[in-house]
Amino acid sequence: MVDRSSPKLDRVFHALADGTRRRILFQVARSDCTVSELSRPFTLSPAAISKHLKVLERAGILRRVKTGKFHRFRLDTGSFTKAQQVMDEMTTFWQQRIDQLENYLDHELTPNQRKTNEHKP
Repeated sequence: MVDRSSPKLDRVFHALADGTRRRILFQVARSDCTVSELSRPFTLSPAAISKHLKVLERAGILRRVKTGKFHRFRLDTGSFTKAQQVMDEMTTFWQQRIDQLENYLDHELTPNQRKTNEHKP
């Protein structure tokens, strides 16, 4: 079981909650990038992209690698593992609840009630 109240996990979900950051992640997943390379497809300034990158770094999703005078960003998938485990736990929980509801309805409704409910929108 994963510690669902971990501050690091909170940072991962916060980082993934923003569409711009997710787009940055998909770009970095294809290839390591500099800030200027990452800012090209966006209407954001390099400074704004840098702020997004810092959020992703704090979450442990990106790593900064210095190559000469340039800083390149590389995807670090380790933080995704715990987030995926939490999502898997939530999926299992809700699937069990839905199965229990379905089982309850199958046993509590008469055949006539089931037919009536099947035709309702």
